[in-house]
Amino acid sequence: MGNIVLFAFLLYHMIVDNCVATIKKGDIGPMKIDRLVSMIMILLDKERIGAQELADMFEVSPRTIYRDIDTINMAGIPVRSTSGVGGGFEIMPNYKLDKKVFSTDDLSALLMGLSSLSNTVRGDELVNALAKVKSFIPADKAKDIELKANQIHIDLSPWMGNRNIQPYLEIVKTALQESRLLSFQYSAHHGNKTSRVVEPYQLVLKNSHWYFQGYCHKRSDYRLFKLSRISNLQIKEESFMPRDYQKPILEFSDILETIQTKIKIRIHKAVMDRVLDFCAYEEFAPDGDEYYIVDFPFIENDYYFDILLSFGNKCECLEPLYIRTEMKRRIHDIAVLYEN
Repeated sequence: MGNIVLFAFLLYHMIVDNCVATIKKGDIGPMKIDRLVSMIMILLDKERIGAQELADMFEVSPRTIYRDIDTINMAGIPVRSTSGVGGGFEIMPNYKLDKKVFSTDDLSALLMGLSSLSNTVRGDELVNALAKVKSFIPADKAKDIELKANQIHIDLSPWMGNRNIQPYLEIVKTALQESRLLSFQYSAHHGNKTSRVVEPYQLVLKNSHWYFQGYCHKRSDYRLFKLSRISNLQIKEESFMPRDYQKPILEFSDILETIQTKIKIRIHKAVMDRVLDFCAYEEFAPDGDEYYIVDFPFIENDYYFDILLSFGNKCECLEPLYIRTEMKRRIHDIAVLYEN
């Protein structure tokens, strides 16, 4: 699997770099590039596949598939076709990647990405992929490439937090590779804890938090599970036959625009850096030397009220009045909790 991912990543650059003339004519757009990369991954996986099967898979005509194959050949990837029963397209078996096809910037970007990923998701395939990328580095450019690769470091691990996350990542990864069921206890909203048996389909890193998408037998539907809310995670002996996969919805910009409102808060400069995690600097207006008035994006639920409470006495909700009143009620409840 690591070889397929690495090859597809490298291929993207090769298609773009080697077909510049075609791209300038407007013949290759982002959707077509994605299709070309997907076609190569399929060829690597199935070794040989027919034009009609590819056409059905990507919902295009066989003629389009033949043009795509021509484009891939232009990029320097030799794909040959065979006719007759069992015929189709395949990558020539003796094909080797030309080291000269990758620029210094290409290799630096690959090293940076793979090194950062290996800090979070461990595995032999990443180690092997790193070794293969390094084998493309010419000796006279090694120092320059290492310097560029180290200019950006991506560390996805938290400063502190749940110690189970890393071992749970490995457990989920194994279950994904072997198509085996996972069982665990899950703490949902308001502390409700339930036992789940789930078919895992995808690991997801979103906003520095790890999730996995799977088909939950309890809910008879796909669900996105946050690893930090999981306990007693175990791989079951039972395997499963993969279903037609339903990808999780990870982009909520359009939905948020319809349910979010702006409230006015007054904050002390001491919490400005934390407030900037939720809104842009353009939303800040100075209020004296040490305070700011902020148009803060807000949804009326416990999560957003807890955000405001987390700023402590460095934040005051000014308006609307009903949000301010609800904040006073919640602060009062906290004060009562500490009276005894």
